[in-house]
Amino acid sequence: MSKKVCFTKMQGLGNDYIYINCMESRPDEPEKLAVSMSDRHFGVGADGIILIEPSQKADFFMSVYNSDGSRAAMCGNGIRCFGKYVYEKGLTDKNIISIETLAGIRTLTMKVMEGVVTEVTVDMGSPIFSPEKIPVKGFCDTVINAPLVLGKYTYYINCVSMGNPHAVIFVDNVTDIELEIVGRVLENHRIFPERTNVEFVEVIDKKNLVMRVWERGSGPTLACGTGACASLVMAVLNGLANESANVHMLYGSVRVKWDRESSLVYLTGGADTVFEGEYLA
Repeated sequence: MSKKVCFTKMQGLGNDYIYINCMESRPDEPEKLAVSMSDRHFGVGADGIILIEPSQKADFFMSVYNSDGSRAAMCGNGIRCFGKYVYEKGLTDKNIISIETLAGIRTLTMKVMEGVVTEVTVDMGSPIFSPEKIPVKGFCDTVINAPLVLGKYTYYINCVSMGNPHAVIFVDNVTDIELEIVGRVLENHRIFPERTNVEFVEVIDKKNLVMRVWERGSGPTLACGTGACASLVMAVLNGLANESANVHMLYGSVRVKWDRESSLVYLTGGADTVFEGEYLA
């Protein structure tokens, strides 16, 4: 017998997720639900699903499932939409809230105008550079511009975790990258035991970066919040960007700031509701 699932589809710069209110009950087998609902031909269509759940440690718990059913610890665009959802749905009346994730507790500060959340700033935590904690194999120290040979090409990777693993690669022109091919190979490369997200970054100037992303478990997506943070952090370490810069993606940009004194990274951007509906699971 089919079970009805009420949902809200939301997006941040085109990085779209399906939100399900689980404050009272949780759907069975969310991994399978993520695969079926995310299908862009036979389902709702999204990069994954996000469950709004109660937390014993924070205001809410955010569970993220990628479109392939795998679990994600953190999602920068997804958590901004999460904040907009819980505020506009009346689940909270606070404009500063705490969200528990598998990567730790994150604090959201929401800009609200006439009851509508127009912008969200997220404390994304501190970047992790230790290879064993990212994780990435074969390195003893911070991975900066390390050569990785794939066939006849050599890519220089910069590895960091923003709650999930990232390999940042600086290029002259992001449009020249065959993302579908290279992203898939890098995500599943043997040096990444838990796979990795891959960002290709073009430096315009020290205040502006352009990024394309291949997300672990979802493939090519229009945007990635943790990827934007990873890109800014590694650009700073390479002397390519200021500690605060705009990261431009296909359909807009976010502001990223790395406070070197506290080590915290802050992500600021918008979030939008696309539509609401019911899905027969």
